Amino acid sequence: MANLSNEQLTALRVDYSLKTFDETVVLNDPFEQFAIWFEEALAAGILEPNAMTLATIKLDLTPSARIVLLKGAAKEGFSFFTNYESDKGTQLAAHPHAALVFNWLELQRQVRIEGSVERLPAEDNDAYFYSRPLGSQIGAIASPQSRVIAHRDDLEAAFKSAQNQLTIKRPENWGGYLVKPKRIEFWQGRSNRLHDRFVFIKDENTWIKNRLAP
Repeated sequence: MANLSNEQLTALRVDYSLKTFDETVVLNDPFEQFAIWFEEALAAGILEPNAMTLATIKLDLTPSARIVLLKGAAKEGFSFFTNYESDKGTQLAAHPHAALVFNWLELQRQVRIEGSVERLPAEDNDAYFYSRPLGSQIGAIASPQSRVIAHRDDLEAAFKSAQNQLTIKRPENWGGYLVKPKRIEFWQGRSNRLHDRFVFIKDENTWIKNRLAP
């Protein structure tokens, strides 16, 4: 296998100059600002703009991260769904705090979110679960997410078994989480690495906005 050289990696450079983001346009409400940027990501045709890095804390207090899909954004927070017995589920049960990152390279933008996490109510879980394609519902039933399996054939067999059930019911160990942000940062790439960064910190019911050095 070929090795990447330091020269190859250090030569990868992009001078960001697509957009600006300053005090004249940044809103005072981070949720409204996120909604505007998300709509612009949709309009730009970005593939799965709701894809986000979810970082959690493992039981040994080391970090763990993966990509999940945003499925809800409101004043209460940002939501996603998974198996409660997965690695991220067990980590969130022990340490109910998380960080999210959206990286929209086509717009040279990044959004970082940090906050506490709580489970969504059963009615929200049901509403989303039964809105999914049937195959996705069956897959959620069949997969022991994050557990070791001997062979893919075992997974296929579990899928077929679940497929033959008379009724498809949301598993009790499958549902959603709500990330309730305490910190939201918007990053816009700028030329010469003089990027625009604005951070919102929640102080009780008020959001305090500040510009950060890049």
